Amino acid sequence: MTAASVVAFGDRAVLVRWEGSGPANRLAAVVSQASADGPVDVSDIVVGSGSVLVHLAPGGAGPDVAVPWLRRVVGGSDPSAAPPGGGPPDGPVLELPVSFDGADLEEVAETAGTDAAGVVGLLTGTELEVSFLGFSPGFPYLVGLPPPLARVDRLATPRTAVPAGSVAVAGGFAAVYPQSTPGGWRLLGRTPVALFDPDRPPYARLAPGDRVRFTVAGAGADTPPSVTTATGVGGAPALPSPRWADVVRPGLLSLVQDGGRMGLAGAGVPGAGPADPDSMTLANRLVGNADDEAAIEATGAGPALRFGVAAHCAVVGAGPGAVTVTVDGHPVPDGAVLPVAAGQVLDVGAVRTGLRAYVAVSGGFDTPVAVGSRSSDLLSGLGPGPLATGDRLGLGPPGRPQGLLAPAPGAPGNGPGVLRILVGPHDLGAPALEHLVAGGWSVDARSNRIGLRLAGTPVPGAGTRTVPSTGMVTGAIQVPPDGNPIILMPDHATVGGYPVIGCVIAADLAALGQLVAGDTVTFTPVDLGTALDLEHRRVRALASRVSGWFPTQAGI
Repeated sequence: MTAASVVAFGDRAVLVRWEGSGPANRLAAVVSQASADGPVDVSDIVVGSGSVLVHLAPGGAGPDVAVPWLRRVVGGSDPSAAPPGGGPPDGPVLELPVSFDGADLEEVAETAGTDAAGVVGLLTGTELEVSFLGFSPGFPYLVGLPPPLARVDRLATPRTAVPAGSVAVAGGFAAVYPQSTPGGWRLLGRTPVALFDPDRPPYARLAPGDRVRFTVAGAGADTPPSVTTATGVGGAPALPSPRWADVVRPGLLSLVQDGGRMGLAGAGVPGAGPADPDSMTLANRLVGNADDEAAIEATGAGPALRFGVAAHCAVVGAGPGAVTVTVDGHPVPDGAVLPVAAGQVLDVGAVRTGLRAYVAVSGGFDTPVAVGSRSSDLLSGLGPGPLATGDRLGLGPPGRPQGLLAPAPGAPGNGPGVLRILVGPHDLGAPALEHLVAGGWSVDARSNRIGLRLAGTPVPGAGTRTVPSTGMVTGAIQVPPDGNPIILMPDHATVGGYPVIGCVIAADLAALGQLVAGDTVTFTPVDLGTALDLEHRRVRALASRVSGWFPTQAGI
């Protein structure tokens, strides 16, 4: 049998760490099979280096149920005997032709104690296995390198852009960059084989457990891979809609977001979705939409939209009066149903409280779907991206808007900038945790939808602790070597190698999404039972806030 530890990772995930004789994807296969008829609704499984992260579906059982269940699953199974999650062990080997002309080929050869031809021989003479996917959609971490290549380190300063199709090695892994992204791995060459296709499920060409062999490309094989990622609503393909709104002014950063990309973290695809899920839920409910219908997330200052048809809208921020809103220049309230007539302009101005506000329209914004969602992801570039002047947004068939948004109930003991956390799953020691909760943190201006960076006196001992690449969750508080914590936001990479000292609880993710550069942040540890109770209260409170039906005809 193998030794495994099973611990909560925040209040919506469980981490299984495995010290066994086989790759962790075999353990993932055991967990996936058991979840089919188990007591826990699993929304995603992410394989890491020697670990499996099990995401729990919203509204289902929490870690209080999932942890003991997974301990029984792991304790009653032999993962080393299970088939790999990517397919049978005797399945085909994917051959990837490579043009070996990478910028770091000579340096890698020097580190490996050989020449460029020797590096090519070492890499092409080895069959590799996909350990896990992460960093960017479809990015495979390949294990099985010969020792001379396995000792190659990352670059001291990562490149700002690595071409799509680049074949690279670093830290004991080989990989192929499916898209052009920043990166710090050593580049050996390029392959024309696309490993991620956003238009064709299951999107990622490889899965954990699959086998790969690099070959020397023949003449004419140096064409870069074709990677299609939508970069603008106006230029993205879409069917003509009889209902629309045109972007007159885009605002500072306006993004279409829906419920996000569910079930694809195992393929390295970030979840995306709203940074403040509560405000988007309330805006959608006001106009009669489902909670996860596509809305516009406005950051700092919102867009101006000219409607081609009559519609009902709602703009919701962190609280009453949080954002300035006008229709044809006339002030109107936020947090209310706003009827607009064809030709009128809804103008969402400055966000005065918090950072973000959400613009919903009855029927939702019917924009193109990319990898199962309308959400824009800033890390990988999936989705339409920020709105631009002249974009035309389709609108879905309208429903019946509701009428009244009640004020939020009080949240005792949770003032502005106070984030409640569950400690772990990594133990950085008592001094580090005491320092984290002592306060003195402020939001750094470099924060974004990928990560909220904190500035303050660095966490002691951070530079001495590393962890294997592990699946990550929104709200995880990573501690990089410089000791300044980073709280992961919706567009975060699906795996990460920094230790996680704690996780913001689900009930406080909305507050996390409203933090502005310069805000003071304080962490308050709670236990799992308290976190789950607070999440139940949050859901009940949201259910009671929107009521009635809106009777007013379109036109202001």
